Amino acid sequence: MDKRIEMIKVRMEMELSCSAHNIDHVMRVYNLCKLIAETEEDVDMNILEPAALLHDIARSIESEDTSGNLDHAVLGSMMAVGILEELDYNQDEIKQIQHCILTHRFRTGNIPQTIEAKILFDSDKLDVIGSVGISRTFMLAGQFGQRITKNLPDEYTKTNTVENGRLKDVSKHSPMMEYEYKFKNIPSKLFTRKGKELGNSRLAYMKDFFERLEKEVKGEL
Repeated sequence: MDKRIEMIKVRMEMELSCSAHNIDHVMRVYNLCKLIAETEEDVDMNILEPAALLHDIARSIESEDTSGNLDHAVLGSMMAVGILEELDYNQDEIKQIQHCILTHRFRTGNIPQTIEAKILFDSDKLDVIGSVGISRTFMLAGQFGQRITKNLPDEYTKTNTVENGRLKDVSKHSPMMEYEYKFKNIPSKLFTRKGKELGNSRLAYMKDFFERLEKEVKGEL
């Protein structure tokens, strides 16, 4: 890890406070980015590596927002500029890194256009499914006081989401709802061949877990 990347990593360790979006998550995404990059052509690691480390720089701010309107991808793409300028990234590099950060989440409406952005998108999504995804989901459930069980879908979408799909009240969400609304759809939305391969494998494990959990919650097992 070169000096600039190490400095960004140290900065992120100080910035992140959300239990499921801490430096451990960032480093898992960073490592997945490197894994997927090995299977793709013409990947600029000078763009991908800082983008992977900085992608959630505004996540703690979003977690504290009660309006449901703040988007950490948009804010994070702006917050990253000052850090990158301090480390002497040039303006073209900064714009490319900003694009990766801006497009790394589902709900921004911004679609990854570069291979680096597509790899970051896939890597970030992979970290929310599989056994790691299950662990993170329940960490968040505990952090926000969620219940395990489902809510009524129609009532839920009408009362607890805003236009961009953001939750207005995270405490009314649940691990089961996250699986139903988000996790099931992830592999089909990934861009890279390796990402889809890993996504399908992770989702199969998660499917078995949540199907059993639902039966246990109902007292069927």
